[in-house]
Amino acid sequence: MVPNLTLTAPHEAENQIEISLKQSLQSLQPSLKPPFSLTIPNPDEYIQLNHAILHAILTQPHFSKTHVKHLHAIITDGYATFLNLLFNIVHHLYPKLLGSVKHQLIWVTDEMIQVSGIGYDALLISLLRQIVGGDFSDDNLWLCEKLVTLLLDKWDCLLEEMPHVLCSGLYVFLRVLADHCRVNGEKFESLKRLEVHFCVKIVREEFHLCMKIGRDFIRLLQDLVHVPEFKSIWKDLMLNPSSFNTLGFSGVSQIYLTRTSSRYALLRITPAMETQLRFLLTHVKLGNQKRHLMWFARKFLNEPDKETVVVDIVRFICCAHHPPNEIIQSDIVPRWAVIGWLLTTFRKKSCVEANAKLALFYDWLFFDEKVDNIMNIEPAILLMVHSITQYVEMTNTLLEFLLLLVDNYDMEHKDIIVKGVSLAFRFLESKGVIQSLDILTSCPTLSPSLKEGLSRLLSSGKPESSKEFLPVLSQPGQQTV
Repeated sequence: MVPNLTLTAPHEAENQIEISLKQSLQSLQPSLKPPFSLTIPNPDEYIQLNHAILHAILTQPHFSKTHVKHLHAIITDGYATFLNLLFNIVHHLYPKLLGSVKHQLIWVTDEMIQVSGIGYDALLISLLRQIVGGDFSDDNLWLCEKLVTLLLDKWDCLLEEMPHVLCSGLYVFLRVLADHCRVNGEKFESLKRLEVHFCVKIVREEFHLCMKIGRDFIRLLQDLVHVPEFKSIWKDLMLNPSSFNTLGFSGVSQIYLTRTSSRYALLRITPAMETQLRFLLTHVKLGNQKRHLMWFARKFLNEPDKETVVVDIVRFICCAHHPPNEIIQSDIVPRWAVIGWLLTTFRKKSCVEANAKLALFYDWLFFDEKVDNIMNIEPAILLMVHSITQYVEMTNTLLEFLLLLVDNYDMEHKDIIVKGVSLAFRFLESKGVIQSLDILTSCPTLSPSLKEGLSRLLSSGKPESSKEFLPVLSQPGQQTV
């Protein structure tokens, strides 16, 4: 009997990928034992043999070295077929895979990096996406440890062949390290040391890779300024940029003005989350979204620690889900409505809630119409405007937060931020996203002080300072805004 790859509930249908792999192994099992056939397989036989060998590697650990030697002997396409199968297993099945299969998956991934198989970079990035933010289960921590160790072990190879994988790894581990640093316990210590070592190694030795990430590198880094190694990095970023030995890097403003690619926002959303969010934002009509949102919350946000995932989801919606005009102009639930709901899911006021608002407004702070995408800043303005009639407190809260960001986020680069936010408002108005900024500046239910502050900002004035709001970038070690 061919063993299973996944643990499937009685009411669930078996996945077609697993069925295909099992059928191939069942029919070719006698061929997977030495001596191997010297006959060159035709294209269909080649695909089936790749299926059978992969299933055998994942479910027969004691014979995995024999199976991988067999694989090496038959390969004619640079491992592209085999790695595509591996990618699909990770993308579609990873959460349901048996523990022993997951161990073998990491082992064979290592093997594919060693032979520079075509597509191993996509496999590694798919594995990184399976790390869940705010999840402190043994299984999730095990995956963190295995992947950060693999990236460190294959450092030279990745740096030469696939440096974008190291960029992706840095983005992921900066983000999850912030979660891991919020908790104490012996089981976290060795993992935190590994994650710190990996991130610091990239920043100190290959800073040009950090620059490729763009401004979200700074957003993630600021959550770690209380960690001594990152506090030192932060100090050098602010005061001694030449210490990074990167040609052309003169200061943090360069990174601020570099938009982060949407592929990084995708890294912190599991494929299962992405599927549900895209379905919600593509097929569900406004007014019918409540049960979908409740189901999503039960599945993905059901524990207090998982609230940090909301920050990632907000960033994903703003930066990586840009619906076409026919969706925007339809009655499908809009992005701003989902973000508004997400901002109400926090059980208490916290730095996580503030980080979610920062994720919503982050591209506003450095907006440049020549570089940035209007779709990244659209949800925030629509959420503020559409909340005025029934949920004006949401509008007040968001506008207050934005004005405080302008006034306090980075005092050394306040001119850039004032220009960016002011330009974002004007650009949204000029493109017809809102009819007029008077909707905010003349709204009778908005706080007079906020309307006054917004008017000053729009006229390139400086909003008044707020003593109760702590600067983030100018004071390393403080909690995030």
